[in-house]
Amino acid sequence: MKILVVLACAMLSANAFANCATNARGETVCGNGQTAGGYNRNTGTAWTSQTNQNGVRTSQTNRGGEAKTENGKGVARGPGGKTCYRTANSHGCN
Repeated sequence: MKILVVLACAMLSANAFANCATNARGETVCGNGQTAGGYNRNTGTAWTSQTNQNGVRTSQTNRGGEAKTENGKGVARGPGGKTCYRTANSHGCN
């Protein structure tokens, strides 16, 4: 199943991801600055990330998590419905 997820991601994003490499933690990471993606074989998690014209980065995982961030601040929603935030002065979850 993990291989199928990786192959599907690779086929859908063959043009978007120009350079791929495996880092020291065993993650395969690809990206061109505007879009990125990767797969962690240790946890079985695949992820994609895109930056819009306003500089907001939207990241999604194959497990249902999503995050929108800009300059280290943002909102993340987990697959269980938990929402966490981080601002310049505060952070927390509900």
